[in-house]
Amino acid sequence: MRPQPQVPHFRIGGGGGPQRRMMLLAAEKPKHAWTALARLWGYLRHQAMILIAIFVLVVAATGLALIAPLLLKTAIDAYIMRGNLPGLTHIVVLMLAVAVASAAMTWLQSFLMVSVAQRTVYEVRNALFGRLQMLPLRFFDERPTGELMSRFTNDLENVSTTLSDSVSRLFSGLIRILGAAAIMLWVNWRLALLSLATVPLMLWLVKWVSSRTLKGYRDQQAALGALNGLIEESISGARVVKAYACEERAVQAFDEANARLRASATRAMTFAMVLPPLMNMTNNLGYAIMAGVGGWMVVRGWASVGTIIAFMAYAQQFGRPLNELANLFNAVQGALAGAERVFEVIDEEPEMIAPPDALPLARVRGDVVFDDVTFGYEPEVPVLRNVSLQAKPGQRIALVGPTGAGKTTLVNVLSRFYDVNSGAILVDGRDIRLFRKDDLRRQFGIVLQDSFLFSGTVIDNIRYGRPDASEEQAVAAAEVANADVFIRHLPQGYRTQLVERGANLSQGQRQLLTVARAILADHAILILDEATSNVDTRTERHIQEAMRRLMKGRTSLVIAHRLSTIRDADMILVINEGRIVERGRHEGLMARRGFYHDLYMSQFKGQAAPQ
Repeated sequence: MRPQPQVPHFRIGGGGGPQRRMMLLAAEKPKHAWTALARLWGYLRHQAMILIAIFVLVVAATGLALIAPLLLKTAIDAYIMRGNLPGLTHIVVLMLAVAVASAAMTWLQSFLMVSVAQRTVYEVRNALFGRLQMLPLRFFDERPTGELMSRFTNDLENVSTTLSDSVSRLFSGLIRILGAAAIMLWVNWRLALLSLATVPLMLWLVKWVSSRTLKGYRDQQAALGALNGLIEESISGARVVKAYACEERAVQAFDEANARLRASATRAMTFAMVLPPLMNMTNNLGYAIMAGVGGWMVVRGWASVGTIIAFMAYAQQFGRPLNELANLFNAVQGALAGAERVFEVIDEEPEMIAPPDALPLARVRGDVVFDDVTFGYEPEVPVLRNVSLQAKPGQRIALVGPTGAGKTTLVNVLSRFYDVNSGAILVDGRDIRLFRKDDLRRQFGIVLQDSFLFSGTVIDNIRYGRPDASEEQAVAAAEVANADVFIRHLPQGYRTQLVERGANLSQGQRQLLTVARAILADHAILILDEATSNVDTRTERHIQEAMRRLMKGRTSLVIAHRLSTIRDADMILVINEGRIVERGRHEGLMARRGFYHDLYMSQFKGQAAPQ
């Protein structure tokens, strides 16, 4: 089974690649959470000045919030208990001013934190997409598109939400806890120790739950990625599902994947949700102890009413942040699990585009040589075996053979989508491994059997391989490709917007646009993967005529399934089980009455075959 094409990367269709495998990340070993946190800091530190401003605002807002209980103590002991209404009025106004200032600073630091978070996620998203463009095709062969999309959406959204909402609250909570503890110790150290008695229990609960929540979130994210992959496949393959009446099977597969997600999410949320109630219970226990002991101290005259009320407020300020930190910890766990999955892709080894001593490659003549090439997608399973051939400049070479023989693999290694295991491929007498891959690939014009168009206008798709071409040049290429007539009958002509994969065009129209794209790009070497096998006879004539114009004066490698279309090729290479078993022109191969003869005649069973 050949590798499946993955958007946005460009693939040659055909037989002989590795089998596609679903990989569930739950089976992989993710990096430690602290590593992901350190990596995120690598992006955050570029905004250090804004983070410092946020920290100052957090400290100021939290400090004002910590002053409030002291003001309340003063109001009770100094003014209410003594009936001093003017003094009470002044301190109430001061308390309102403190509350307004604290709220304003809290809003401002939240606004700045959202800006920091969005910029950070923007940079991570760019890094992730940029790395995807640099990864070899083997990476995409092994991963479903939907699972990769999950890293762009769900995982990065978790990171974004946590950075926007949780980081500043985390700082605020920590400062509030430390500040409340310091003030309580300063006011009455005996009451402070009493109110802090439950802290060790709270810390133990956080540690116990946290060791279980991170794994739960990792499994949940992995199950969600697998489910997204299944959804993407089902939508992309909707026609196949309906054609084979496999709706029930698709629903069953979805139900199984959805059940795995439900189970993993339930486990994760069960541990995540058990912490807040436990923290509330512990906090209320401390609050009750404080109220009872404090009341007893007031009755004995060891403390004022204002002191006890202020202490209860501080105990609440101490306990509430701990409770919030428990909730925030769950959010941070989920974000770190998502960040790990994102960084796993960013850390993938990129495709080596060019060695340090890469040779420059301008326009080539088109002399292509395979010198004893052996290659396998898995090294122990060779697909090509000791292949040698030469295509001289301007020649048309046809590659024929049964499905899975290795025809498309020849083109894959020529384009350096994969590198050969042994032997060498030469272009104009030089090993292609000496060139930059992007320079090399710019020498090839590729027209696939499964034509691929991008979302955008018709003219944008024609200019895809040469975006600097003028509109006149694009129209001229469409005229040569016999595509201009149907384009002008579209609703907006060349400005007609195409949906995904050009689904609002017929197969033949999509194929003509890919031919126009190759004509405009003006490459020295052409790779044609039987571009007429999926169209009607009339459209086929138009495409064949466009192909002849396209191939004129260029070295062309034509993967042929309809053997009648390559009878006039300069050389026909017959490939079977990874070897070239016959080579020659059509007439000579037919006269030999060998493998090619049998293959050719099998396509005309029941009718007279043209000789």
